[in-house]
Amino acid sequence: MRTIQASDFKARCLALMDDIARTGETLVITKNGQPVAELRPYSGTRANSPFGLHPTLHIEGDIVSPIAANDWEALA
Repeated sequence: MRTIQASDFKARCLALMDDIARTGETLVITKNGQPVAELRPYSGTRANSPFGLHPTLHIEGDIVSPIAANDWEALA
């Protein structure tokens, strides 16, 4: 996988995006030698789950309304 420093990425961003779209490879962007982001070609798909890597997660009940004070207890 190719890597590039953030400062170089900033200077060459548009050309790098064209290159990634053409080659299909992933580019790792580093800052102070540490990976911070990846630039990869757009796959055209979107995750079906709003929970990212947890597609089997299922929410039951109302998670938006406030909880009444007598409906829960805190551990001391």
